[in-house]
Amino acid sequence: MMKKIIYFIVLLAFPLMLVAQNSDNVSENMNNIPICKAMGDSAYAKGNYAEAITVYENLLANVGESAEVHYNLGNAYYKAENIAKAILAYERALLLNPGDEDIAFNLELARSKTVDKVTPTYKIFFISWIESIVNMASMQAWCIAGIIFFLMLLILALAFLFGKSLIIRKICFFSALICLFVTLFANFAALHLYHYLSERSDAIVMQPSVTAKSTPSSSGTDLFVIHEGRKVKISDDSMQGWKEIELEDGNIGWVPAESIERI
Repeated sequence: MMKKIIYFIVLLAFPLMLVAQNSDNVSENMNNIPICKAMGDSAYAKGNYAEAITVYENLLANVGESAEVHYNLGNAYYKAENIAKAILAYERALLLNPGDEDIAFNLELARSKTVDKVTPTYKIFFISWIESIVNMASMQAWCIAGIIFFLMLLILALAFLFGKSLIIRKICFFSALICLFVTLFANFAALHLYHYLSERSDAIVMQPSVTAKSTPSSSGTDLFVIHEGRKVKISDDSMQGWKEIELEDGNIGWVPAESIERI
């Protein structure tokens, strides 16, 4: 019986530890951002947006990804009136920190400047509610929450097993059930964000306008036209020089690989 309990504990904690390790790498990159980031902030404050963009992009290329730097880069691109690049930077920032309201607000502000006005697809209330909860925090935050509640679960389980008072044992039992639920949900949320961050199947249209084709060839039949700043989903990237994309309404077509950039 004890072996089964230990196996269950390891099974419950392993996904969180796996995702936490990846999250720690992202956090380490953020902590290693050098002081020269201040140069980008200073250039931005002075209105030298091209210089700020160069500094931020060098930081991301040489140090690693950071939601803060992506966000600042998006602001610089927005001020420089490069809306497609601004949307791309905001999307990447939101990918790393989905619960940040400032990033979400600026992203919607940039989207309002695009040609294509996208109507959000309808989702079942329950699914939308779950997604909104998952996106309230980052992958790292869910990992931390999951580990904390997992440790609380262990403490409550020990208090239940060795407690002498019936009232205390009941309190520990129901509290442990709550901690178990939160731990399981944190597992789900962290793994969901981890896979979304790893796959990165979404992309942003970077050219003024792109005509989607029925086949991965310039001679293919024209299907529809999309414009810069539009978010699309890459459904097939097996063809060299071409990407099959899918829109929110289910329309599918092929576009040149250089016309889009993966988030």
